Amino acid sequence: MKNPNILLLSVSLPNPPPEAMSFDGLPLGAIEAIKTTYGTGFQILDPPRDGFSLTLKLNFSKVRPDEAYRNSLLTKLASIREVVMGAPLKIILKHLATRTVAPELDRLVAIMHRPNETFFLVPQADKVTVAFPMRFKDSVDTILATSFLKQFVEARRAASLSSAPSCSWSPTAPQELEGAPKETLSANAGFVTFVIMPRHVEGEKLDRTVWNLSTFHAYVSYHVKCSEGFMHTRMRRRVESMIQALDQAKPLEKTRSMNNKSFKRLGLNDANHTNSK
Repeated sequence: MKNPNILLLSVSLPNPPPEAMSFDGLPLGAIEAIKTTYGTGFQILDPPRDGFSLTLKLNFSKVRPDEAYRNSLLTKLASIREVVMGAPLKIILKHLATRTVAPELDRLVAIMHRPNETFFLVPQADKVTVAFPMRFKDSVDTILATSFLKQFVEARRAASLSSAPSCSWSPTAPQELEGAPKETLSANAGFVTFVIMPRHVEGEKLDRTVWNLSTFHAYVSYHVKCSEGFMHTRMRRRVESMIQALDQAKPLEKTRSMNNKSFKRLGLNDANHTNSK
């Protein structure tokens, strides 16, 4: 008989490429990130269910009954993919907070965030450079994303954002990605680079920075689709207004009545015939 207090949550992750940091099919540090995020109420099943990379077992009878905690737990459950995929990024940024570099890291670190797509980090003691190759399948999305990213970089120059990480965009791969596999550098929307400083990962800022970087591509894709939908809506409204204007237009009558007298509307040929007389 199934226990109603038991929930099994399984996650399927794309196969990590050779350049990505992984351990037993999971990103480096994923197990520690899960334990830190979800606490003792979860159990990691080994092996996971067939066809999945990770399976968590949650016993609701051990979860605190207050509603606020359960709502926060649901939010964490919905974010499990980003918690797992962003684990290597969190390790690197944790070392940045202490101005150190993990000894097991390479000069260029690749982190997979979508199937067959990675972004790259260059960890240093005083900063971490994060570079995103931006690619889109649809040609319209590519054009909108390129425009959006250029404006994104321009917005960073505002005085109100002076403390935000520096941001740059380029149509070609930046120098920091020298040595990366060529197949990972195909980007039809250019490359976006952020420079993360220790002040950006102090205290509670760490989790927010990890989340923002892990979901950056999804953030751009969301705004691209919203822009595309907005333009479609505006075009539909414009067409509807034009159709409405055409529907309201009425053709002139062939006969008009004025003071109880009828006048015949002459055509162009009739007018010429009258003038010739």
